[in-house]
Amino acid sequence: MATVAFLGLGVMGSPMARHLAAKGHAVTVYNRTAAKAEDWVAAHGGRAAATPAEAAAGQEIVFACVGNDDDLREITTGAQGAFAAMRPGSIFVDHTTASADAARELAAAAAAGGFGFIDAPVSGGQAGAENGMLTVMCGGDPATYAAVEPVIMAYARSCRLMGPAGAGQLTKMVNQICIAGLVQGLAEGIHFGKRAGLDMEAVLDVIAKGAAGSWQMENRGRTMNQNRFDFGFAVDWMRKDLAIVLAEARRNGALLPVTALVDQFYAEVQGLGGGRWDTSSLIARLER
Repeated sequence: MATVAFLGLGVMGSPMARHLAAKGHAVTVYNRTAAKAEDWVAAHGGRAAATPAEAAAGQEIVFACVGNDDDLREITTGAQGAFAAMRPGSIFVDHTTASADAARELAAAAAAGGFGFIDAPVSGGQAGAENGMLTVMCGGDPATYAAVEPVIMAYARSCRLMGPAGAGQLTKMVNQICIAGLVQGLAEGIHFGKRAGLDMEAVLDVIAKGAAGSWQMENRGRTMNQNRFDFGFAVDWMRKDLAIVLAEARRNGALLPVTALVDQFYAEVQGLGGGRWDTSSLIARLER
């Protein structure tokens, strides 16, 4: 069992830290809202720290899952950041969906401090975190990855090293590109079927077993048909991710016309007041 810290107890981080504690790891937690960390400790044990540096001191592995590049820099290299307190030979694992540039920057800073860094964004949403069934895409040194993979598996069903620092974040970008186009296609299909007078429950049941089948269809098709979006991965978060994707595409020259268009469709959903709706709410702009 490892001594670990977890920085960030949002809808993803809180259950991920819970799985670590349930597996017997000694967990220290930090959250920007201190009361949330105290509540977590009351429910799951361990210890709450007042700052990222205090949480990281003496730990073998420090995990993080925060909002964006700026949040990540604040908890790592900021005034009370974890990096200043990490001991040589320890490892920082970042589950934030952030830019590849931030991952490379922090990997270099970690190397200068004598400890390891793995960028490890996840896919599977809140349900995957709650159920310990996340897919984790990692970038970093192979030996460092090998040391943390067994611990990550406390909340993952799949974990793989994709390449050097930044490769995990780039893989997550591919994931979000694929999801964006797929959800838009599913939204248009359901919208078309309803306008055609079809029983969409029956349609989805049939086509889910064929070439059109997907995780999104199985898990979001029926709720899209019912116009239910009060759950899941928020549109605001997806737009943050797509901004990272489109910025990276501008740098590497990739052409992403569908992704750019769907990003604007999500902006329309935000305009409808759906910033916190699930990403499947793309259908709402077709049926308003």
